[in-house]
Amino acid sequence: MFGTALRYGAISGGIIVAVLIAGIVATSEHQTQSSIFSTEWFGYTVMLVALSTIFLAIRDYRNKILGGVIKFLPALGLGLSIAFIAGLAYVIGWEFYLYATHYSFADHYAAAIIEHARRAGTSAQAAAAEAQSFRDGYANPLIRVPMTFLEIFPVGVLIALISAAVLRNPKVLPRRS
Repeated sequence: MFGTALRYGAISGGIIVAVLIAGIVATSEHQTQSSIFSTEWFGYTVMLVALSTIFLAIRDYRNKILGGVIKFLPALGLGLSIAFIAGLAYVIGWEFYLYATHYSFADHYAAAIIEHARRAGTSAQAAAAEAQSFRDGYANPLIRVPMTFLEIFPVGVLIALISAAVLRNPKVLPRRS
């Protein structure tokens, strides 16, 4: 089971890291904040699509290794393992990206906080304080790393729960003879 989790988790994490970093690079090269790559919807859609490997892994493990039958808890365990490995790959990829860009993300994000506040007409001082608070927290890896992991892991948990619930039924995508 660990081999399956490692293989599918690495695939999922690799897809997420590659697409999100490519999107960030494309956005920064064109200096546009209205790009599809800069939206949370895009990021979570990429995570959702890449983490669909959880469903594929549970189905393959059930059909090829277990003869077409899997119980909920083992399926959930496999799904959570894949989500954890994909989350680790995401964190490692993000840390490499931050290092390669000299940790400029926090400054860009803080500037976006201030710009958003300016457009909304809220206090510039409050926005500046919020931006500085973000910079300070994000500079600490003990805050940044868990925050990054928690961006992706809940999505993986949700997909693992749904996949385990659906695939415990051997009639769903049955094994082909």
